[in-house]
Amino acid sequence: MTDKTLKTGTTTVGLICKDAVIIAAEKKATMGYLVESKEAQKVHKLDDHIGLTIAGSVGDAQAIVRILKAQFKLYKLERGPITVRAAANLLSNILHGSKYFPYLNMFLLAGYDKSGAHIYSIDPVGGYSDKDKFYSTGSGSPFVYGVLEADFKEDMTTDQAIALALKAIKAAVGRDIASGGNGFMVAVMDSNGYRELTNKEIEKY
Repeated sequence: MTDKTLKTGTTTVGLICKDAVIIAAEKKATMGYLVESKEAQKVHKLDDHIGLTIAGSVGDAQAIVRILKAQFKLYKLERGPITVRAAANLLSNILHGSKYFPYLNMFLLAGYDKSGAHIYSIDPVGGYSDKDKFYSTGSGSPFVYGVLEADFKEDMTTDQAIALALKAIKAAVGRDIASGGNGFMVAVMDSNGYRELTNKEIEKY
């Protein structure tokens, strides 16, 4: 597996603010120099309080989304809603178990549970980080980090965090040829659960 294999034409971002966690992405899907889709879904609802962003192989990501949705439903039937940490550990274990034939993806798993807002950056073989308040994946991530390092504040409101996430992705779209598409996807997870913003709501920012 070469470094080239793991390069992903995507920009995703996740950040924790005062009362919520935000995940967002642009919509372009590429196959080399071909734009395969301008409406790719890179933000997924996994449970009523957990979401996931994907960067990398679309087929691999879709398989992971199906597996996690099914596992979370089973967990809920037996024990109640899964915590965000347990969800991250489950995804990590799935990826680590496939490390010799890995899912070629980077994930941001985020959610809000009884202990508050959480976000995990998870690599293709299951390693994860949860120490920072913001993460980005994909080819546009260097541009995103430039914006977030300058403008992120821990006491931001949800509206301010959404605006910052979109500002960061727009910076990446402006410089990364593999990021773009027809608009953005944004999801908010807070004490009320998971909610995706409509296009009209996004336009306000």
